[in-house]
Amino acid sequence: MKQFIHRWDAIRERALRGSQVEALIRGLEPVLSTPARVPETGIASWNLYYFCPEHGVRLMWDRHSPTQHHCPIDNQMFSGEPYDSAWWREMNGRNAQACYQLGLLWQLTGEKRYADKAAEILTRYAEYYPGYQEHGNIPHNGPGKMNAQTLCEANCILDMALGYDFIADALSPAEQHSISQRLLREAATFLMAHRSPQIHNHEVKISAAIAVIGFILEDDTLLDFAVNQPYGLRWQLEHGLLEEGLWFEGSVHYHYYALQGFMAFEKLAYGTYWSLRHLPYYRQMLDFPLSLLMPDGTFPRLNDCIAGQETLHHRDVYEFAWFLYHEPRYAQVLHFLGEETQDMETVLWRDNALPETHASLIPETSLYAPGAGLSLWRKPQNGQAVLIKHSPYGGEHDHYDRLSVLIWDKHFPILPDLGTTGYGAAMHYAYYKNSATHNTLSVNQTNQPPATPQVSGWHQGKDYFWLDSYVDWRKPAPQLNSHTRVEWDVDAWKDIQFRRRVLWADDVLLDVSDVVNPHEQQLDWTLHLDAQAVDMQGQSAIFSTTGPLSILRNSVVSPLIDFQRRQFRHPRGEIALWFAGNGELWQGNAPGNPAVSDLSYVILRSQQIAAQFVCVWDFDAASPITDIQLTHDAEGIYFTCWRGETVSRITLPASTGVLPIRT
Repeated sequence: MKQFIHRWDAIRERALRGSQVEALIRGLEPVLSTPARVPETGIASWNLYYFCPEHGVRLMWDRHSPTQHHCPIDNQMFSGEPYDSAWWREMNGRNAQACYQLGLLWQLTGEKRYADKAAEILTRYAEYYPGYQEHGNIPHNGPGKMNAQTLCEANCILDMALGYDFIADALSPAEQHSISQRLLREAATFLMAHRSPQIHNHEVKISAAIAVIGFILEDDTLLDFAVNQPYGLRWQLEHGLLEEGLWFEGSVHYHYYALQGFMAFEKLAYGTYWSLRHLPYYRQMLDFPLSLLMPDGTFPRLNDCIAGQETLHHRDVYEFAWFLYHEPRYAQVLHFLGEETQDMETVLWRDNALPETHASLIPETSLYAPGAGLSLWRKPQNGQAVLIKHSPYGGEHDHYDRLSVLIWDKHFPILPDLGTTGYGAAMHYAYYKNSATHNTLSVNQTNQPPATPQVSGWHQGKDYFWLDSYVDWRKPAPQLNSHTRVEWDVDAWKDIQFRRRVLWADDVLLDVSDVVNPHEQQLDWTLHLDAQAVDMQGQSAIFSTTGPLSILRNSVVSPLIDFQRRQFRHPRGEIALWFAGNGELWQGNAPGNPAVSDLSYVILRSQQIAAQFVCVWDFDAASPITDIQLTHDAEGIYFTCWRGETVSRITLPASTGVLPIRT
């Protein structure tokens, strides 16, 4: 056995002392009590098709119901494609996981029935795998055999390989040969043929699976391909991280997804010369996302992040990280996750007890990460945070929302990023992934083309926070060595320049956007609040009959002249926003995520050649702003704000790199 060399006695002792073995047996009862269900042909498609098209939530999977699939919201039943073949993708994944867990139980208990069941599943796949036809047609993804994309193939075969490693000594020579050659080596050969020449989380997972098979089959050729060749694991580490250590795709979910691939490799590479632990990258990847934890203990749903993936749930990563590094921060993560008595990862890797800690895992300091393109301001005493996204383009899993803003108030995400739903669900491309459904600028409801924002001024201190950033679409689009799915309109955004200045001082957040719009396109500057609009005003009108926000309901419009105040109520309190600009102010409702609740949209619309959109957030409900005046000249913008008799003034200089003035 190649796993847990020289550590198995201690692991078995811990496991038999706790309740993890009993929990694992209970979870495997449906597998143990029924014949193995293995597809005889390559029938499986994509698990991300297994979503309700109306609510954007995952369907309820039932191992006894391969042709009837129900929505958990209203119990609506779906059948046929794409649901039936997506059901088989889930079946393959559960079979693969069962192989690993059954093999683990065999090693922990010595009960032959667990090894026999794992062998039954593995030999069935070994029987059929060489005959599975390549299939797929999932956009920008390589094909599969057992499944419909190379990534899914890698995920399943990795678990199967680890399960085989656990039970190999209990198999006959004929069984060993069949599984190792007809399944594992056949799959490794397939994965090698379809690893793409790009930086991508897929290639990390694919390389990790090839490497694990290489360890188990004692094949250095496989290991060299997986680790050292271009686009292998070493190459991905060297090319796939932004300056501070965030995975280039800009999604915290995909950051951890890639990290799980690296860690799966390292768990077998531990103690060998193949390990990449001596490089500086793993510590960066483990540390940086923790700096993004928000006041409610979640990560921001940046870029592709399906609802639920924003939680910190990566015990497998941080148990192994604690084992490797004994870093107190990783112990903090495990304390944050709680003592899960039934979690096997704790048994496998926690050789050292966690130190006691009373410190909060959620950071209290602000962050400026120019490489990752994130500015995160915190006021922990109020449960408040503001995040501004000025990140580089991250490829196919990016969203088109340069200079978008997210806000937490009283530990509640009042101005959220929606993330997305399953990629096979219509709302992924039709709604969630678009510029118009983010807190930023859209043109003609089309998506922003890839661009690299620039920061021309910033300040983070106890007195105030300030960021001055801009995007210039006259410049050539950045080139990225990764999958690109063109979903933007270059003509609509021709010559557009977008500057956003955000100032947070005391209980006021001042947000000023200036847009150079030489071709007089329709500009929509959008906010969507997870709150109820208290005082919607204007005439009923249809916002749009096409585009992502044709879904907007209860829409009203009013002329935007001088400042207009709007009030919103969220679960933790009320908040007031003041809007200014020359154009129209639209309000309405559109889905949140999941799409079973609504958000309140505010959209400022203009077609001016030089458009300006202004929003002032008033966080002081006890002593609210009573009036605001705005003037400007060539030198800058001047705000005067009244709270009853109290007057404050703010000057935003027109030139870049100059800090605002408060009086």
